[in-house]
Amino acid sequence: MTDTEQDPGLEQLLVFLKQNRSFDFTGYKRSSLTRRLKRRMMTVGIDTFGDYQDYLEVHPREFELLFNTILINFTGFFRDSEAWRHIADQIIPSILDTVPDDAPIRVWSAGCASGEEAYTIAMLFAEALGLQAARRRLKIYGTDVDEHALTQARQALFSERALQAVPAELRERYFEPVDDQYLFRKELRRALVFGRHDLMHDAPISRLDLLICRNTLIYFNRQSQKRIIANFHFALKETGYLFLGRAEMLLAQDNFFEAESITHRIFRKIKDVNLRDKLLMTVSEEPERKAKSQDVARLWKMALNASPAAQIVVDQQGFLALINERARRYFALQPSDRGRPFRDLELSYRPVELRSIIEEVQSVGNPVRLEDVEWTPADGKGQYFDIEVAPLADMEGTSIGAHIAFVDVTARQHLGRELEQARQNVQTTNEELQSTNEELETSNEELQSTVEELQTTNEELQSTNEEMETVNEELQSTNEELQAVNEELREQTLEADKATIFLESILASVDVGVVVIDRDFHVLLWNEQAEELWGLRSGEVRGRSILNIDTGLPVKQLVEPLQQLWSRPNDSTHEVIMEAVNRRGRSLRMRIKMTKRQTGNGQPPGIVLLMEEETHA
Repeated sequence: MTDTEQDPGLEQLLVFLKQNRSFDFTGYKRSSLTRRLKRRMMTVGIDTFGDYQDYLEVHPREFELLFNTILINFTGFFRDSEAWRHIADQIIPSILDTVPDDAPIRVWSAGCASGEEAYTIAMLFAEALGLQAARRRLKIYGTDVDEHALTQARQALFSERALQAVPAELRERYFEPVDDQYLFRKELRRALVFGRHDLMHDAPISRLDLLICRNTLIYFNRQSQKRIIANFHFALKETGYLFLGRAEMLLAQDNFFEAESITHRIFRKIKDVNLRDKLLMTVSEEPERKAKSQDVARLWKMALNASPAAQIVVDQQGFLALINERARRYFALQPSDRGRPFRDLELSYRPVELRSIIEEVQSVGNPVRLEDVEWTPADGKGQYFDIEVAPLADMEGTSIGAHIAFVDVTARQHLGRELEQARQNVQTTNEELQSTNEELETSNEELQSTVEELQTTNEELQSTNEEMETVNEELQSTNEELQAVNEELREQTLEADKATIFLESILASVDVGVVVIDRDFHVLLWNEQAEELWGLRSGEVRGRSILNIDTGLPVKQLVEPLQQLWSRPNDSTHEVIMEAVNRRGRSLRMRIKMTKRQTGNGQPPGIVLLMEEETHA
């Protein structure tokens, strides 16, 4: 499923997660979300998003497992070492040149996961400034939406494997061993602050000299990326730098940032941004405007009635919500028509079929304009309208209805006819100029089309690159999980082997025959003394019914006492004495002691038979 295709079940599940756990994934790429969700659904054996939502409502602990699956906390120290070398050699000296002495240096590591990159930049600044100056001037903010990952970051405790990419001299200078792990030294750790932050909805940290956000944007769709990048532009100082991941580019945001190093994905803030782009960075309404929302609503209603165009509003459910005075006069509408289904009104299909156009506008999200639509009211005087149908959406982009405006262009239509006649009179003299103009327009359109195709291709390649990087990080995360599981299984196997060797050594030291059978009389265990007595090895009898094994022991006589032992819950042992012949043909008098083998829940899964030759006094 591409990001332009929406699965209703998936969208409903995302709304459910937002409302119940305050995790908003609606701005994430649908392809990546679908993969991660279906992986978790496969684990619990569920096929549809609707069934999985029901499962979450019944099993609240599943939320944590789901978020750990969606939020791929894949990071590391000095990831892409060449890029970090460029940061150390070029970017940090440039920042120190522009920041006054003793002024604070502010860094934000957005999407920091367990904090490795935040600690990486702390070490590099400490190397450039000196430890004492870094403790005094440096402030690094590490943020993420995953509280579990932030807890790990605050602990600052890392395994030896996690520190493999850290140069030996830095490891010795900034980490101290604690048991089998390494703790980041507290002298510099005080410069780092970790907290929860949602890039889509929370206000950005401001006055930054450096903003690190590596391989986080690749999980968001294009619209969300634009909004986040606009916030990043606002957050940085005029001389600030943005450090992205190797799969991330700013193709659609080149009016906010310019490349300092394309190879290493490091960008400089562009100081002068036009008014239109500044408006894109507005993320919330001013409190004063919210306080005056009622006054604004009244003014808007008065303006609607004063408009020279006839206007109506149809809500998301298809009911007529608003009508201005001119619309009532043109189309014989009454105030009582508000709240009626729009499809029941004549206006929904005359002078033009509007119902299908409204559906198209709400589904696609783009306005539709119809020109010179003829309307003949009851008085018979023909009129012409330009009709524009535009979608209405709330602050979150959710469709809430459609706005239809009817602009009376009757005078323009009459004038147009007169002008058409005049145009025909001068058309002959303008043919050559028109032909040249058309050729230029054609060339311009072809050039524009080529530019748009190249831009589209470039964005598609970038999107593909981001998707590949996303999948790569998912695979690396899965590989680490599998390695951890494999290590646990190896340790469990070693423990099981030790237990088996211990049990075999005990059974080998017992000088009586030991046989363990299950409820169906199948042999589960046959020790060496039993082999010595009856001449059959353990591998020959294991899994077979003891009743079908040909030995010198009359096992048929054991059936009745065994069944009695099974049927009596209060009896755990039973003993019989019988005559038998061992593997050498010598007659024996055998004492057979039968004992139930119990488990933790009290159910007897088997019986232990102890076979000992009875000696006569």
